[in-house]
Amino acid sequence: MFLRSLEAIMPHLTDSMQSLLIEAAQQLKGSARRMFMARTVKELGYGGQRYAERAFGWDRGVIRKGREELEHGTPKEDDFSNRGRKPAEEHLPHLLEDICAIIDPRSHADPQVKCDRVYTRITAAEVRRQLLQRHGYTDDALPTAETIGKKMNQLGYTTTRVAKSIPKKRFPRPKLSSNRSIR
Repeated sequence: MFLRSLEAIMPHLTDSMQSLLIEAAQQLKGSARRMFMARTVKELGYGGQRYAERAFGWDRGVIRKGREELEHGTPKEDDFSNRGRKPAEEHLPHLLEDICAIIDPRSHADPQVKCDRVYTRITAAEVRRQLLQRHGYTDDALPTAETIGKKMNQLGYTTTRVAKSIPKKRFPRPKLSSNRSIR
């Protein structure tokens, strides 16, 4: 019922005008886009937000944010850097130090000095187990073994398997390549 009365109040925009407004909004980004949407809705008048939502597919929350930006004259920050999951070090500030304390005694540098890697024979699962036992972390607070393995790689440690000692092959003594008799 309300939508029918809304369409009766709103001016009929031609299809080309609607597509022009939609394309213009898609071309803009951030605050400029929100302010464009807010100006368009303001020009549509009463019920313009609902009409824009229905006709153009615009989000009313975005339009409201644009209206606030228009009223105050300053764009709001999008704050993209504070989105997403925080790294484990932010929740557990001493985690990297504790990992190093466990790994350092059991690690060694590359014997051929080809790279700066530090090799260790301890696994990420074992590091996690020792963090639980020695350093008093709780199982819920501590990240998974896979995450601890990634942190070990970030710190420059590379896990290696213990090299199995393989006996050297016995080669027969070299024989003369020629069967000719010497005269």
